[in-house]
Amino acid sequence: MTITAQKAIRDLQPWFHNLHLPDGTQTAPDHQLGDFPSFKWKQIARHVPADLKGWRALDIGCNAGFYSFELALRGAHVVGIDIDSHYLRQARWAARQFKLEQSIDLRQMQVYDLAHTKEAFDLVLFMGVYYHLRYPLLALDVVAEKVKRMMIFQSLTMPGMKVYKETEDHDIDDRDVLNEPGWPRMAFIENRFAGDPTNWWIPNHACIEAVLRSAGFHVTARPGHEIYVCKPGKTKSSEWDRREFLSAVGRRA
Repeated sequence: MTITAQKAIRDLQPWFHNLHLPDGTQTAPDHQLGDFPSFKWKQIARHVPADLKGWRALDIGCNAGFYSFELALRGAHVVGIDIDSHYLRQARWAARQFKLEQSIDLRQMQVYDLAHTKEAFDLVLFMGVYYHLRYPLLALDVVAEKVKRMMIFQSLTMPGMKVYKETEDHDIDDRDVLNEPGWPRMAFIENRFAGDPTNWWIPNHACIEAVLRSAGFHVTARPGHEIYVCKPGKTKSSEWDRREFLSAVGRRA
């Protein structure tokens, strides 16, 4: 690694993504989570087509660009979005090191801003973002409009994998059932969790499956803890007033 690269890595600290740069250098070799997010990518890599030429991909919360680079190296044109300008500076610098500037479009955006674009994507990565959102269902519905072929979803979750099956309908006074183990639920974080004030909601496994279904997704694989590979479908339109969504995102029917 050149002195210039060493200085750039220092100047761009702190790094949340431990990028393995082409010369073998790592940006965060002492990461508290280990080789992150490389170990996450190893779990999902076989579920992503090896040849993504002609695919458009969206990396939501792209951070320093680890996943964006992996998709671009498989031939995809990638749009990476993040709200943090610091991470985007890291990603732009790293894209030059990988010589992927022409394959990656990095934008400072909220996930909700996607509601105001006409773009759609063959592959969407929605990983490590959901529990940071104040309005998670709105975000998921926004993203659902954008997915053409597949989405890979990951969220911090509550402990436990139990799923309570009898959730179709209950009498208004039959509320004890809501306390049954495996009922879809999210824990609300009023202040901080893990020292982070942007951790708002932590769903359980049953809740993730339920909200994905409600947004029209079908889970096709579970390659790792808290990771869901999904295909898009149709929402239960008879049970959902789309006008509410359009109003929430400032669009007209």
